[in-house]
Amino acid sequence: MKRILVIDDDDQFREMLHFMLEREGYEVDDAPDGEIGLNLQKEKPFDLVITDIIMPNKEGIGTIVDLRANYPDLKIIAISGGGRIVPNDYLEIAKRLGAQRTLSKPFERKEIVKIVKDVLE
Repeated sequence: MKRILVIDDDDQFREMLHFMLEREGYEVDDAPDGEIGLNLQKEKPFDLVITDIIMPNKEGIGTIVDLRANYPDLKIIAISGGGRIVPNDYLEIAKRLGAQRTLSKPFERKEIVKIVKDVLE
């Protein structure tokens, strides 16, 4: 069973994504920020990390940089609803830093499920 870590500071969104991916047959864990997410990755490595970009404590760009440096083969999907700049700008930076795929919030269930399946194959 493939293991997925969801990192997002929005509790409702994180829980929704967690349960949606579990229903698809994945083992899922989650974290409210990049710092906790990095600790979880160190404790029990995942096959895929889905991380938001704009978060308190350790945001997504720094999280992606650290994940890529320490786990070069880890699959990463970056998601963002934006912030001070449009989501696509953040997501383009994430892609340049090593995210395999990016996705703007909000998105459809079938869209994230397809991307997860594509990235994990």
